[in-house]
Amino acid sequence: MRVRRTILAASVMLAALAAGLVPVASQSGLISMARAQNLGQRVVSGTVVDADSAKLAGATVFLKNLKTKSIRSYTSAADGKFRFTQVNMAQDHEVWAEKRDKKSAPKAVSSWDTRKEFWCELKVK
Repeated sequence: MRVRRTILAASVMLAALAAGLVPVASQSGLISMARAQNLGQRVVSGTVVDADSAKLAGATVFLKNLKTKSIRSYTSAADGKFRFTQVNMAQDHEVWAEKRDKKSAPKAVSSWDTRKEFWCELKVK
């Protein structure tokens, strides 16, 4: 009986820690584990290419916030590059490109990804 209570208590603590409800120690004080993972803003950038992997200028790149459903857009430069700044790391996003009637596959930008700079290649087919 005592072993079951210990296992149950450990399971509850582990679940609370994973959910960010229990603070964990860090160099700068106490912060929750979940909050420490996704503080701040990130840059989402990359290159748009065509089916032959040639740089694609003038494509419209979309960045969709999956929580609020808001969409930002950017027109790719002459070298096919695009860049979105101040992307909230605490929310999930999706990025894709379109030109004329062709579209790339969407790429996920996850809130679990701790990189401050997210780079991807979008192939418009």
